[in-house]
Amino acid sequence: MRSLGVVFAGALMWASSAHADDPPIKIGVMNDMSSVYAVAGGRETVEAVRMAIDDAGPVLGKKAELIFADHQNKPDVGSAIARRWYDVEGVDAVVDVPNSAVAFAVQSLAKEKKKISLFVGALSSDVTGPKCDTYTTQWAVDTYSLAHVMGAAVLKRGGNRWFFLGADYVFGRALVRDTSAVIEANGGKVLGAVYAPLNTSDFSSFLLQAQPTNPNVIGLANSSDDTVNSIKQAVEFGLTSNGATFAAYVLFLEHVQSITLKAAHGLLLANPFYWDLNDETRAWSKRFEEKIGHPPDWDPAMSYSAVFHYLKAVNAAGSRDADAVAAKMRELPVNDFTTKDGKVRIDGRVLRNLYLLQVKKPEESKGKWDLYNVVATVPGDEAFRPLQDGGCPLVKAGSAKP
Repeated sequence: MRSLGVVFAGALMWASSAHADDPPIKIGVMNDMSSVYAVAGGRETVEAVRMAIDDAGPVLGKKAELIFADHQNKPDVGSAIARRWYDVEGVDAVVDVPNSAVAFAVQSLAKEKKKISLFVGALSSDVTGPKCDTYTTQWAVDTYSLAHVMGAAVLKRGGNRWFFLGADYVFGRALVRDTSAVIEANGGKVLGAVYAPLNTSDFSSFLLQAQPTNPNVIGLANSSDDTVNSIKQAVEFGLTSNGATFAAYVLFLEHVQSITLKAAHGLLLANPFYWDLNDETRAWSKRFEEKIGHPPDWDPAMSYSAVFHYLKAVNAAGSRDADAVAAKMRELPVNDFTTKDGKVRIDGRVLRNLYLLQVKKPEESKGKWDLYNVVATVPGDEAFRPLQDGGCPLVKAGSAKP
């Protein structure tokens, strides 16, 4: 009788020879590399994905390949890039895709072509709700979890009269929708909402509409540089002179640096990752900082997690077939420096802890990037929408238990 070791070695040799003539797995990072969402993403996410490919090692006998492109925050540009990647360049999976409008265009095409979508920067909860499909996963926060974790925290602190300034596309409107439901369910009041185009430099006409309502919370349902500019201009207009506070949903380390701890201290954030959480996050972040020059924010870290898990699933499935890989991604637990025993649900929603963070006072900070205190750790099954409530057709079809 042959030993198990010989049998296993033979199986590995067979698997290697079976894929010897196949091209390597190819991953495309698609995001904003030149505009409002380039901060803490862009080429930083490309580098994080490169680290995931290096750490994963050979996949089906060969090292995975990486390409990347700037979608310019335009759905037609994103769709054209994805079509070329799928039809000409043989891309197996697309990762990141901030801007939900672009993500929906990519998601539709990926479903048609049976390709894997690893969304990180696409935050509309509709991705894993009505628009869910077998091939799409959502790795970071979404509008539901932001609304519930952040909205509940602000309400508990007395913020019950909200006025929203949102981004005028699906992300901003979904975030206002989801947060409004939380506010009204908990006895608060939504006083109004206005929506500004992406990458607006002057928010004055929008902010002036908030003044007469006298809110005690200004909900900033936008992101990145738009949020920074909103905060600075709201302060200039005196919207916080009556004690009103901000609910800023998507801010990165560099943004807090720009606002300064003196102005931003006390601000709450709901994040899926912080570089200084524990020894593992600090160790990986040190590697990243050696390449980029500063610690990572959550977009690069979550993109690493998504790609690392995907490549692990490809090897476990022994195939690049999208149906086999998608099933294996849902079967295997998500384990890396960002996530412990996470789960990919049938609707594609990744269940993992979220962290309620609060910006430190200047005197609390021990260094340039020591910016947050961890206020609470929120388990994934509390932070994210219950499976049966999302309207995912895969769940309606009874294809899995919650």
